[in-house]
Amino acid sequence: MNFKTLPEDFIMGGATAAYQAEGSTKEGGKGQVAWDTFLVEKGRYTADPASDFYNQYPVDAELCKKFKIDSIRMSIAWSRIFPKGYGEVNQTGVEYYHKVFAELNKQGIIPFVTLHHFDTPKELFDNGDFLNRENVQHFVNYAQFCFDEFSEVHYWSTFNEIYPVASNQYLIGSFPPEVQFDIEKTVTCLHNMMYAHAKTVNIFKDGGYKGEIGVVHSLETKYPASDKEEDKHAAKLDDALSIKFLLDATYLGYYSDETMAHINEILATNGQSADIDSNDFREMKKAANRNDFLGINNYGSHWVKEYKGESTLHYNTTGEKGSQVYCIKGIGERIVREDLPKTDWDWIIYPKGLYDLLVRIKDEYPNYNKIYITENGLGYKDNFEDGIILDDDRIDYLRQHFNAISDAIKMGVNVKGYFIWSLMDVFSWVNGYTKRYGLFYVDFDTQKRYPKESAYWYKFVSETKTII
Repeated sequence: MNFKTLPEDFIMGGATAAYQAEGSTKEGGKGQVAWDTFLVEKGRYTADPASDFYNQYPVDAELCKKFKIDSIRMSIAWSRIFPKGYGEVNQTGVEYYHKVFAELNKQGIIPFVTLHHFDTPKELFDNGDFLNRENVQHFVNYAQFCFDEFSEVHYWSTFNEIYPVASNQYLIGSFPPEVQFDIEKTVTCLHNMMYAHAKTVNIFKDGGYKGEIGVVHSLETKYPASDKEEDKHAAKLDDALSIKFLLDATYLGYYSDETMAHINEILATNGQSADIDSNDFREMKKAANRNDFLGINNYGSHWVKEYKGESTLHYNTTGEKGSQVYCIKGIGERIVREDLPKTDWDWIIYPKGLYDLLVRIKDEYPNYNKIYITENGLGYKDNFEDGIILDDDRIDYLRQHFNAISDAIKMGVNVKGYFIWSLMDVFSWVNGYTKRYGLFYVDFDTQKRYPKESAYWYKFVSETKTII
């Protein structure tokens, strides 16, 4: 049997995020984020203790070394550095991250660091978050502080998942401030974050900092539900808002006429409009060829059909299969494909969607430079028996996606690494502790880590670059 392979220098990493892994949300002078109060108000789980990475990072670094995980993708919590998001620096937080980076370095693990992962400091969040242009400058100042302070970091990402920030806050409403169906706010947030990204990239490059900088986008291929022209158009509209708008901003430095025609059509159908200042394109065009890499988070694909009704949604947060509904006025309806496998959370498993996406980026945005798959993985309710976790479904999911990546590399796409979501089981924004993704099972009561079957599979792939 011929197994597919990965390049010798392909990085095998594990992904985390500060709020989902660290716990200790009030320790060490950390400022509040909106989630701290939001989760309490909802009467849900909280992010304490999460995976207690705040204290357990030496254990996790050692596990990485033992299982040949080359790199940890992690984020700096903005409010650990600037509790209010600006102004006074919290030296305890600064020292904490120096200690983490020193430990990773000691174990030979590369830190792959994100500056913003869904956790704007609460004071800035309450003041409009990225709808407020003042906060763009606060973010840029924070980023520059980190570049100056943490010279031990080589890989920087400005933002994690700009589209889900905007859509979960203002379109779907699953994140605070729980606004639904506001396309104007969604588009404004997307643009302002892309402008903040461009400013940050230019500061990094103009400042001559050593290392590399990029952005992490959540990108999931949109296919028409049928050959009907209306369904093809609906898929294009969904794609324009969730993919083209972001990639145009990143790699063109402006929005193509086609992209804007689709965005304006969506806005008009909803009786809304968005004002984008074309002066921003100067900064964005300057940054367009300076991205060292693109991070892609990819979990599935979507099939879209024409939808003429009012917007209606049900976001599956329970793992109760078949409960997801996604119909957006002016865009379309994402349909259920009964013939394709799905996770318990109704996410369609379709590795070819990742292959198609990678080839498309190479063809449409040839200045992409290189790609890291910064998140991909399978969340489900792991079965824990006497310290043994057999997660064959996860291994099968990973195998299929690695094969898709291997095929894309053969087609000339420059993919340089992969970070499984997640390194260890972590806290989930809308699922709490029931949805597990990790290579390492976390007993959240004791914080003990247990390698799953997938951790041993991952180690083999990392050591041999052979996808078994």
